[in-house]
Amino acid sequence: MSVIAADPKTAGEREPARDRKLTRVAASSDRRFAAVSHALLIVWSVIVIVPMLWVLMSSFKSTGEILSSPFSLPDHWRFENYANAWTDANIGRYFLNSVIVVVSALILVMLLGAMCAYILARFEFPGRRLIYYVMLAGLTFPVFLAIVPLFFQLQNFGLLNTRAGLILTYVAFALPFTMFFLYSFFRSLPHDVYEAALIDGAGDWRAFFQVMLPMARPGMAAVAIFNFLGLWNQFLLPVALNTDQDMWVLTQGMAAYASSQVYDIDYGALFAAIVITVVPVLIVYCVFQRRIAGSVSQGTFR
Repeated sequence: MSVIAADPKTAGEREPARDRKLTRVAASSDRRFAAVSHALLIVWSVIVIVPMLWVLMSSFKSTGEILSSPFSLPDHWRFENYANAWTDANIGRYFLNSVIVVVSALILVMLLGAMCAYILARFEFPGRRLIYYVMLAGLTFPVFLAIVPLFFQLQNFGLLNTRAGLILTYVAFALPFTMFFLYSFFRSLPHDVYEAALIDGAGDWRAFFQVMLPMARPGMAAVAIFNFLGLWNQFLLPVALNTDQDMWVLTQGMAAYASSQVYDIDYGALFAAIVITVVPVLIVYCVFQRRIAGSVSQGTFR
């Protein structure tokens, strides 16, 4: 019997052919996945953008135009709707209250959250792990369960129906998320930079504010956006803890304005008020949206 040996050149040619086939299959699968993803993104974009454009267009119409032809362009662009919403509905005063409360709370929570995350991430001390998990437990606590205790606490301290009381409440509820988000950023910073700052004569405070905090700027910007969105749209806490109409924030004023008109609703001014409410959020997001990319990470205790 004679044995026919396999041609090594033929066997070697099979490998590139199989690799090319696998490459074509992978490329085809990637194209299908990309097509499905883009289709879903287009559908989602239409669902989000069309209502926003409709609200913006309706804010320049009269009530009759909105009811008779809701999807047509306005015959006459009524910029006075914004003036009516700003003055007649007191949106201007509520807007100012929201800016004061949200900006003050945001500055405090970012400062305290960054300091807390920095200490927990960079220093070893007894009880560090316990503090970390207690802060994480604050993320799981529902807001509505704390309404009654918060009401009596603020009342006892004389902070009920005040901007200061609302600011402190916002800070308390946003602090766990801020610490949790920034923990991983400070944990990942090189320790050599901190040691070099100390060798150059910087103290702990100066090393934190001038060296470590600027290095965590991407994480700070991302968490600031998330906190701003949450605080700006907060409704339950102001309704329960801020019943003085002079101290109302924008969400309270919008709800009161929409419910007070009953049958004689000025839809043009109402939509104008909605646009006024949404515009600051869009501006903040557009300014800082680049910071979000690559900044979202999970804080893990190590």
